[in-house]
Amino acid sequence: MIDAVKNIFNVPDLRKRILFMLGLLAVYRIGAFIPTPGIDANALEQFFASNQGTVFGFLDMFSGGNFRRLTIFALGIMPYITSSIILQLLTVVWPYLEKLSKEGELGRRKITTYTRYLTVVLAAVQSLGIGLALERSGTFVINPGIGFLLMTMLTLTTGTAFIMWLGEQISQRGIGNGMSLIIFAGIVVGLLPAIKDIYDKINTNEWSVLTAILLLAFMIVVVAFVVIVERGQRRISVQYAKRVVGRRVLGGQSTHLPLRVNTGGVIPVIFASSILTFPQTFGIVSQNHYLQAVTNALRMGQPLYNVLYVAGIIFFCYFYTSIVFNPNEVADNMRKYGGFIPGIRPGKRTAEYVNTILTRITLVGALYLALIAIIPEFMLVGFKVDTIPWIGPRLDAILPAFITQGLHTNFYFGGTSLLIVVGVAMDTVQQVESQLIMRHYDGFLKKGRIRGRRG
Repeated sequence: MIDAVKNIFNVPDLRKRILFMLGLLAVYRIGAFIPTPGIDANALEQFFASNQGTVFGFLDMFSGGNFRRLTIFALGIMPYITSSIILQLLTVVWPYLEKLSKEGELGRRKITTYTRYLTVVLAAVQSLGIGLALERSGTFVINPGIGFLLMTMLTLTTGTAFIMWLGEQISQRGIGNGMSLIIFAGIVVGLLPAIKDIYDKINTNEWSVLTAILLLAFMIVVVAFVVIVERGQRRISVQYAKRVVGRRVLGGQSTHLPLRVNTGGVIPVIFASSILTFPQTFGIVSQNHYLQAVTNALRMGQPLYNVLYVAGIIFFCYFYTSIVFNPNEVADNMRKYGGFIPGIRPGKRTAEYVNTILTRITLVGALYLALIAIIPEFMLVGFKVDTIPWIGPRLDAILPAFITQGLHTNFYFGGTSLLIVVGVAMDTVQQVESQLIMRHYDGFLKKGRIRGRRG
């Protein structure tokens, strides 16, 4: 491992790429300390502290804490992610975009251009909404008016466009996926405050040393579980028939079709979280009795929230997988090049066979995502079973307190954050190792190679 790290700096091109990536990430973090003009930062910080379980806390996580302080990078990379998802969904239903997606590099560039334009539009709309919401609050804005709104729109939209440019530069001239690394950097900066928080709790006797050790051991086990499942694949054997082209004999080899256990990645969790947090936000800003009742029912730990959260993750796992993976297209391409699955007829039967296997492993992946997403909420607030009609009070009296009340412990990098951090780290390390092996250096492991989520 140490020799592999030394080899990274022995390769000029790889060293240049890594230093370039680190330099742009440092620029991104510097922007986290430049505030948007005209904002009362202390009042905004108190507001976020009291609304951690709403869409505000969700957006703050993806902006690396910038949204909480309303810096120039407050919108983060979320407008770009939203634009990418919208265009990816439109590719399925809009023939023009579907045609572009099949035109190779030229089509991909056009779709990327449309994504940039849509990102700027979404950032402008979101920044206008943020400015209006801050003005109506009457607490966060120092000098309200049209000047404040225009300055907020210009600052936040420009910040989002600059982050998008940083991410593209990292992808082209650095190492790894730039957009993912920016999200990764925003989440990882919370590691040192988390360690300090644990240290303070031990010093104040709020936690014992044994409790801290058990929590850290549990975190390591969960991270290992995520790594194993993210690398998990179901490999379907594929045989290619021999073909004679001129004087050459092509085909005849055996290969496999890899189907990932978690095809949807972190997207299903993001979708489910977004849908559940919006009603809570409306209940916060409104005095309507019914909206506040919905807000209370959808708070973390409540039965309705847990049921809808898990159901939403499972639904979006199947929905997103059906968009990014088409068994009929895979079967047609396989038949076109003379491939077949042993014991399965090419064509429709092959598509049905692949779809059956994909449906089964997607259920496993959906349950895994739901478990990882629920763990940090369970440790913080538990499951409030007392609000369940009829049997709730009885269950609350029977179940242990740590189940119904939680451990009042923040599970750092849990849920969505953990999936992003582990996934991006695996993919980036795999790319670094591939660069080393391509230049005839050893990888990070003496036996075998590190595989990312798509390796």
